[in-house]
Amino acid sequence: MLDRNVRRLLARTFLVCLLIAPAAAACADTAPNDAAPATVDGTWAFTDVTVIPMDGERMLANHTVVVVDGMITAVGPAGSIDVPAGATLIDGSGRYLMPGLAEMHAHVPPQAQRPSQQAMDELMFLYVANGITTIRGMLGSPYQIDLAEEIRNDEHLAPMFYAAAPSLNGGTASTPGDAEAGIRSAAAAGYHLMKIHPGIPLDAWDRMVATADEVGLTFGGHVPADVGIRHALETGISTVDHVDGYLEGAIADDVLADAEAEGRQVGVGEMLRNIDEGKMRELAQLSLETGVYVVPTQYLWENLYLDRNADDYLSQPEMAYVSPQQRTAWGNQSAGGANLTGEDAELFVAARDRMLEILVETGVPLLMGTDSPQLFNVPGFALHRELEKIAEAGIDEYTILESGTRNVGRYVGEVLGLDGDFGTVAPGQRADLVLLEANPLDDVANLTARAGVMVRGTWVSAAEIAAGLAEIAARHAN
Repeated sequence: MLDRNVRRLLARTFLVCLLIAPAAAACADTAPNDAAPATVDGTWAFTDVTVIPMDGERMLANHTVVVVDGMITAVGPAGSIDVPAGATLIDGSGRYLMPGLAEMHAHVPPQAQRPSQQAMDELMFLYVANGITTIRGMLGSPYQIDLAEEIRNDEHLAPMFYAAAPSLNGGTASTPGDAEAGIRSAAAAGYHLMKIHPGIPLDAWDRMVATADEVGLTFGGHVPADVGIRHALETGISTVDHVDGYLEGAIADDVLADAEAEGRQVGVGEMLRNIDEGKMRELAQLSLETGVYVVPTQYLWENLYLDRNADDYLSQPEMAYVSPQQRTAWGNQSAGGANLTGEDAELFVAARDRMLEILVETGVPLLMGTDSPQLFNVPGFALHRELEKIAEAGIDEYTILESGTRNVGRYVGEVLGLDGDFGTVAPGQRADLVLLEANPLDDVANLTARAGVMVRGTWVSAAEIAAGLAEIAARHAN
């Protein structure tokens, strides 16, 4: 019987060699050029590296980080740490080591039948290649429960995976009985959370909340219009995705009163011109008090609602890693025209950015997420497009990094009730790490300057990432 570490290393090496078959030379050296030959005992040491531990806004220069069997076992100044004999050394000189990132609003195919292993490996590799070591799938399917367990057992080179149940919405939870049944079914099946879509009536929502509390299943996603952001927060929604409901909840009271007196709904343009910043702040404070996390998805929301030139998006370099059919579908989706134009479009972006700023100023934690593979969002790559948008909204680099690292570990541990020992660089934490050539605290764009990614103790070098991406691109080109 092979030792677990040997089996894991051989499996990882075999997968990488499959991905990079055209570049056979790369299979001969699965460690980076500046590392010692790989060993089989699962022991690694990052040496002379600047650590960004994400336990506070600080950096630790000239440090050594030791990883054994998928866990960080030691972090300390170079020279003060005993590196185990036979460890594979990774030179961190001039580099930055931080926790792996997270995609907290992903969509793994929600189909009834499990996709082919090649398709699943390709999807997961796109995430790993972009430094993403944790994903939360936000529209489940029964096979995903098994997939999550397989990943947890290191049977695939993939980010750790948390799976939401098929959503409750206006169709599946139109009555209190349906809402209760949906929650009980999801909890019994073993999903990690319940996904919420629009359309749930208020009475069904309240029954859902009571049942979720009884069975211990959290819920998050959209905010149904009949429920509203205030009631959703007060009744325990754990994540509000897309900043959903916040702008509607901040409409000035006199405008709401006029619309109610006239028996009509407030239109989008009217809403955007009559947002009360005081109500924004009240909602942010309520969010802080109720412990909610917010997943902004700014990049996607602008793609969906504003006037965008499809050709500009379809010419982005990451489009090489999705199928021609997917690119065509995205082009067709965008052909219907923009929802918002002119001044309305400008007000829309400004209002969402301002709401995000107020949430952060208040101390409400963010989680990274993109809703990939929705419109023009290539899995993995879209996260870096998203982070640029968050930075443009005025959010500082540390808060952005925190949204994909420490906050995610807290959410998993405190909200999902699962192992949250990840998201910082410290002994006892899961060895999900990204080694960077430039400091991401200076600019989040530096997150793309990767020397390699470690996923639960498995190292994937920049050379392996490049070769794997080249194979995926060649497959779609053909």
